[in-house]
Amino acid sequence: MSPSEFQRLIAQVTAQLAGRPLNADLADWLNRAYPADSPTFREIADACRAGVAEGWLCNREAGGLRYGRIFKALPDTHGFSVDVVEMKDMAGPHHVHPHGEIDLIMPLTEGATFDGHPAGWCVYEPGSAHRPTVAKGAALVLYLLPQGAIEFTAA
Repeated sequence: MSPSEFQRLIAQVTAQLAGRPLNADLADWLNRAYPADSPTFREIADACRAGVAEGWLCNREAGGLRYGRIFKALPDTHGFSVDVVEMKDMAGPHHVHPHGEIDLIMPLTEGATFDGHPAGWCVYEPGSAHRPTVAKGAALVLYLLPQGAIEFTAA
């Protein structure tokens, strides 16, 4: 898996998301369309694990958090930026999602959760904020941000 192959893989999903409201209905749809036991979920999770192992994903580290933005918001990713974070039993920096956030949760430890969600998808609406938290082990989380918009705060 190369970064360009990864981009094509992610673009297959972002093509289905472009122009849709980021809300609970979208999270439900994603979890039905691409559940944790689906071929697409497994392919993305395998690609993320390979990218971390090869050093082109999560190539930065701060305070025990491995992270990295692999793609800025591009036409090829339908206006979404793509970040991947690796966390283990910790909370990351507080931030606001001006246009919302779509997260794909890929536990590395069986039963690990992200903001209380198991393997699968969660969606944060525009204007929402949180301190992203992985509990019960380690997980990779893929973030899709419309227009790449994120605002880190002191909260």
